[in-house]
Amino acid sequence: MNAIEILGLTKQYGRRRVVDELRLTVPAGELFALLGVNGAGKSTTIKMLCCLTVPTQGDAKLMGHSVRTQPHAAKELLAVSPQETAVAPGLTVAENLDLMAAIYGRPRARTKEVMDQLDLGRWARQRAKTLSGGWQRRLSIAMALVSQPEVLFLDEPTLGLDVLARRELWGVIRGLKGSTAIVLTTHYLEEAEALADRIGILNAGRLRAVGTAQELKALAGRETFEDAFVALAGEEAAS
Repeated sequence: MNAIEILGLTKQYGRRRVVDELRLTVPAGELFALLGVNGAGKSTTIKMLCCLTVPTQGDAKLMGHSVRTQPHAAKELLAVSPQETAVAPGLTVAENLDLMAAIYGRPRARTKEVMDQLDLGRWARQRAKTLSGGWQRRLSIAMALVSQPEVLFLDEPTLGLDVLARRELWGVIRGLKGSTAIVLTTHYLEEAEALADRIGILNAGRLRAVGTAQELKALAGRETFEDAFVALAGEEAAS
């Protein structure tokens, strides 16, 4: 079953189309990376998929639930780990997770499950503000997982982390593959190449190409993924 079906999704502000007739499917369990330069339409697309912005035209379905006509049902199936680390700094790791479990009506046992899944148990009694940036990002992802989402949106999950912390978080994200559909947005091209099953490249609100990193390199006729991205996402591709 497809976790996400995007059916001509369009968002227009005045005469400007920010997202233009987007069509895409993301199977359950896939990690899909959505890439594009600033202003390409990534954020607007994610906002529509998360039922935060109503599409101008078209629709999208999360596990069969329309974001236009069934937004409440769609919202219950998704979770977001935002770019800004979303933790309560004065609470402990366990308290942050207990809070999310209470909000989503999950038993407190879910807290331990998620801590074990992301190796957070050692920090259970430590206040979130004392954790390193990498562990705070890991906690932020754990908080998104408490609700057991069918679709998880990871917005720039490793932004601002050093190389070692970033690679450690890559391992965490790899461990989530298969258990939930993941939509990843990132400006780190090597991150998308290393983690994603497939990659979509947005340019001026349109989906210019979709495929594996190898397929996109072949499509662009480039040896490196960075060069392929530049060819597919740059101004020449939009013309």
